[in-house]
Amino acid sequence: MEPSRIGVLGSGDVGRALGRGFARHGWDVTLGTRSPDELRAELGPSEEGVAVGTFAEAAAHGDVVILAVLGDAAEAVVDMAGPDTFAGKLVLDATNPLDFSEGVAHLSFGGTDSLGERIQERLPDASVVKCFNTVSNSQMVDPEFEEGTPPMFICGDDDEAKEQTEAILVELGWPGVMDVGGITSARYLEALVPLWVRVGSNLGTWKHAFKAVQ
Repeated sequence: MEPSRIGVLGSGDVGRALGRGFARHGWDVTLGTRSPDELRAELGPSEEGVAVGTFAEAAAHGDVVILAVLGDAAEAVVDMAGPDTFAGKLVLDATNPLDFSEGVAHLSFGGTDSLGERIQERLPDASVVKCFNTVSNSQMVDPEFEEGTPPMFICGDDDEAKEQTEAILVELGWPGVMDVGGITSARYLEALVPLWVRVGSNLGTWKHAFKAVQ
């Protein structure tokens, strides 16, 4: 895929891993954060070539935008960036509505709702694809699994956006995608994540992923 511009909203472990990964593949990356000056001072050699801006600046910069913030901040960050800034763009939603208040991850809401749906509702003029949310940030770009890399689970309402998402993922080292349907299927992809955490705790690793077999 022809390298392009990408705005990554989020400067935590997930956002920075995605920013570094896309930069390695030749993309023009801007990380969006609440405190750009502080983040610029933190960035190390591994993030060379990754620009920093506000959430609005990163969203405006990207031909593709990734939402990579904590689940409880996702809707506020979209509002801070300005919904109009996302119009006509592919938005990859890597967020999960997780609550760790009881010491182990569980969903803060789900079953009949999802963050993916809430983000799409907030961005009616963008195409939201749930993506990256079921794997570790260390495996999001150039993944390496001992038993082979599985397809990435995705969902969204726009078929063309999902085709574009697959092309991006293949460029990043994934074999392709497993499309599980419309954006309402984000309910089930997000629900996989507390299970992913529990499996990782039992295995003693965070480099695992789920795969459908037949």
